[in-house]
Formats: sequence, structure tokens, C-alpha cells
Amino acid sequence: MIYELRVYHCNPGKLQPLAKRFETVTTHLFKKHGFRQVGYWTVTIGESNHDFIYMLAWESHAERDRCFAAFQSDPEWISARAKSEEGGPLVGSITNSILAPTSFSELK
Repeated sequence: MIYELRVYHCNPGKLQPLAKRFETVTTHLFKKHGFRQVGYWTVTIGESNHDFIYMLAWESHAERDRCFAAFQSDPEWISARAKSEEGGPLVGSITNSILAPTSFSELK
């Protein structure tokens, strides 16, 4: 099992619209395309309270690539993203890391 940690650095005023898009559209589509969520977070104390953070679990890099390709080409996603960004992009930049658990980690 590998884990993907994604941090979306939201544009000013766009964190709540992004969280709402995840709540109402993205998580449904993630399930549809075989994504396994570990969790979703926002920052209450830390460097930036404009960040939306989530973690996904994958069996392999190949599974991740296959699932993301299906998700990104899904017409429902394309439409929902366009609609949610009519007032401008929600995310300014993304930080992404693929993590492998250590031998002593609870998550393996």
C-alpha cells in the first residue's frame, strides 16, 4: 500500500467552495473510480489556513494512474469543475507526495 498526500493551496476566499465541491461532487466521483480516501482536512493551526489537505491509499502506482485518468476524463467531473470555477480557479497550486509506510507504521 502507498499513500498520496495532496495539499491544495487555495486562492483567497476559495477554501470553502473547494471543500463544498469535494463534499458534493468529488468524493462521489472518487468512489466511482476506485479511490480509497484516508481523510480530508483543513488547517486550524499552522502555516496556512487556506490549505485543503487529503490523503488517498493505493495498491500501486499503476492503480493510481489508472484511477486518476478515469476520474479526470469523467464528463461529470469536467462539468462540475467548470461550474465551480466560473468565478475563477479555486486552487492556486498543489503540493503532492507519494508516501511509502515504514516497517513500523500502523498504516501498511
